[in-house]
Amino acid sequence: MRNMKNLKQDRNVLYDLIRHTRMVVFDFDGVFTDNRVLVFQDGTEAVICSRSEGLGLAALRQFGLALLVISSETNPVVGSRCQKLDLPCVQSCENKLQCLVQEAAKLNIPLRQVAYMGNDINDIECFKAVGLPVCVADSHSDVLKIARHVTVLPGGRGAVREFCEFILKVKGGQLY
Repeated sequence: MRNMKNLKQDRNVLYDLIRHTRMVVFDFDGVFTDNRVLVFQDGTEAVICSRSEGLGLAALRQFGLALLVISSETNPVVGSRCQKLDLPCVQSCENKLQCLVQEAAKLNIPLRQVAYMGNDINDIECFKAVGLPVCVADSHSDVLKIARHVTVLPGGRGAVREFCEFILKVKGGQLY
């Protein structure tokens, strides 16, 4: 069992990482969604997302943080949802780490100042590369082991909003 001193040190390290975060990158499926897909009779697909995410993302954007979604998913629903949220999106991405490195470099943001929020094993390389790896509560067990922060809420149920509010709280910003 961890003692209180270690817990306080862990919290202080986490808060320091958040204070230095300049970019937040998200996976889509399992983070913005509950990782399920609706498949209609004609073969088209749909996902369920939480509407609460939009205000949190807008507040981070207003606070000056760069935002990005990197998804391996090819379904156009990802791009449509990101467009509605005014989120830059790289979709159908075969190499998330390479994309992350390129996108952060375009903005001249070192990876140690990037938070990456994912949920599954295809996010692990990005987790290992960034300063602040974050996952949703219902993430794969291998991802949970290496995350610096785990949300209380699961993917698709407000986890993105929860993390946005946490960042704002630590950085001294406001949701609205």
